[in-house]
Amino acid sequence: MAASGRGLCKAVAASPFPAWRRAHTEAKGGLKPEYDAVVIGAGRYLGFRCWLCCVAWGKCLPSLGLDLPMENDRGRLGHNGLVAVSTSPLDPTSLAPRRVALSSLGRSVKKQAAYLQRLGVNTAVFERRHVIGGAAVTEEIIPGFKFSRASYLLSLLRPQIYTDLELKKHGLRLHLRNPHSFTPMLEEGVGSKVPRSLLLGTDMAENQKQIAQFSRKDAQVFPKYEEFMHRLALAIYPLLDAAPVDMAAFQRGSLLQRMRSLSTLKPLLKAGRILGAQLPRYYEVLTAPITKVLDQWFESEPLKATLATDAVIGAMTSPHTPGSGYVLLHHVMGGLEGMQGAWAYVQGGMGALSDAIASSATTHGASIFTEKTVAKVQVNSEGCVQGVVLEDGTEVRSKMVLSNTSPQITFLKLTPQEWLPEEFLERISQLDTRSPVTKINVFDCIEVYAPGFKDSVVGRDILTPPDLERIFGLPGGNIFHCAMSLDQLYFARPVPLHSGYRCPLQGLYLCGSGAHPGGGVMGAAGRNAAHVAFRDLKSM
Repeated sequence: MAASGRGLCKAVAASPFPAWRRAHTEAKGGLKPEYDAVVIGAGRYLGFRCWLCCVAWGKCLPSLGLDLPMENDRGRLGHNGLVAVSTSPLDPTSLAPRRVALSSLGRSVKKQAAYLQRLGVNTAVFERRHVIGGAAVTEEIIPGFKFSRASYLLSLLRPQIYTDLELKKHGLRLHLRNPHSFTPMLEEGVGSKVPRSLLLGTDMAENQKQIAQFSRKDAQVFPKYEEFMHRLALAIYPLLDAAPVDMAAFQRGSLLQRMRSLSTLKPLLKAGRILGAQLPRYYEVLTAPITKVLDQWFESEPLKATLATDAVIGAMTSPHTPGSGYVLLHHVMGGLEGMQGAWAYVQGGMGALSDAIASSATTHGASIFTEKTVAKVQVNSEGCVQGVVLEDGTEVRSKMVLSNTSPQITFLKLTPQEWLPEEFLERISQLDTRSPVTKINVFDCIEVYAPGFKDSVVGRDILTPPDLERIFGLPGGNIFHCAMSLDQLYFARPVPLHSGYRCPLQGLYLCGSGAHPGGGVMGAAGRNAAHVAFRDLKSM
């Protein structure tokens, strides 16, 4: 929906010609026959994260000599989200043999910009759509008004990304969402009073005052609940920033591989130390229905209903479903500039965040090409990845391919089926991608609290799950690529024994929302996958 007025235009004003694109045009950058790195954006809601990650990877992992990708919107089949890194040319008709191919929009590792500049990595980024960022894009869908088309808030982006990619320097501006939730009551007003509502924000004293309308007891307990959840989030952080425990190495690896895999236990041990003796109670939060957890803390329905909304966002589930507690945690464990749990709007819309990442990449020599599509992953006769093929037939050679597309698109559409085990393919095809996500605006309810609101609306944009799949490549419209249920998390994301970003095909890695730790504009999956690929490349 679009509301008239200069205030809105100013708040979401975005350059029609981003700095990274202007710089690329002014440099008269054209498609060259050879690059050190080729990045193909992924077209999904969280693709932004992996793309960010890939860019960061190029900066953070100097000895790898790669750059990370920028995500894109690949459409229903999501054939982008791959990154190829090359070091030497093959022939004038191909883009060149690359060292690595990556696909991801995640935010990445440390001091990536410094490393890229020091290495002089020559990187190209390919996007299927005319804009970069997957679903983290700003589009003018109604003349005169620019919108965050799908993703619309920022909180989960790993804090390293802000500093590593120098996003503020590249134009990122945030506006804190405060208050952050408004829950109107469906009740008749008394006299001249309007119906009650619950407004929560960053001021704890004000939050308690609001909650006290419904329960003084809940108002007193609320700070303790926030502290309890904050501690759980602190314990989860180490798990977000590392690959899951390498169960495959433990079961089938050599003695040396088993010894090395012991290091993957560190995040779990650190989490255990943080939780301490209350571990059983925190375990209940992660596995129980969120209704059970909230009933143990509070008595007022308005407060419980408000908090429970975070347990069902993007999930085909209800607050009564076991495991919905983790979905809630996933949405409250973010923060901005040191403020735990804070959310913010990006000035210029979410596309401005993608543009800031692109600017960081191009500043260090990357070239970004939109409206380019990856058609398939190339595999040599020995069963190893050797690059990708674009839709126009152009070949990009590489030793590695990192895919930010969904597991289904990566393994069932882009990868030659003969090189993947039948059991693996069957598990991928059985992933739960059901989604209730729909972008829709309800005007009548708002009109009750803000008379005249309906008259200010000049346009609407409604997106159903099929629309999200068609436009952004989200399987089934699922913003996480596959459900964030207990059977599809950590060790089992996307499938058991393949949760560490590698897959049965040597040189192919998954780094999007379908990989650990899941969805959200976070960047963790791409960053972690980059580290794994980096270690593998050193051993080649």
